[in-house]
Amino acid sequence: MGNFAFTKTNYILLAIGMAIVIIGLILMAGEGSHEGVFNADIFSARRIKVAPLVSLAGFVFIMVAIMYKSKAERKNIETSKEA
Repeated sequence: MGNFAFTKTNYILLAIGMAIVIIGLILMAGEGSHEGVFNADIFSARRIKVAPLVSLAGFVFIMVAIMYKSKAERKNIETSKEA
């Protein structure tokens, strides 16, 4: 066909990264406080610390997936620069 920017491996890694981000967002979800009723769970460690770190890790993983090149691709780039 043609030269695509991403390979199958890149798409798989992107899907994994997106799944990690979605898991982080799910961890942040839950009931909030309502008028007249305070829910202390909105300040739990899961929502304040763990979930944002999981989402951040997912975004970092997505960046790595975008920049990932296989060894064969790197070798092809090096040989084309030498010529």
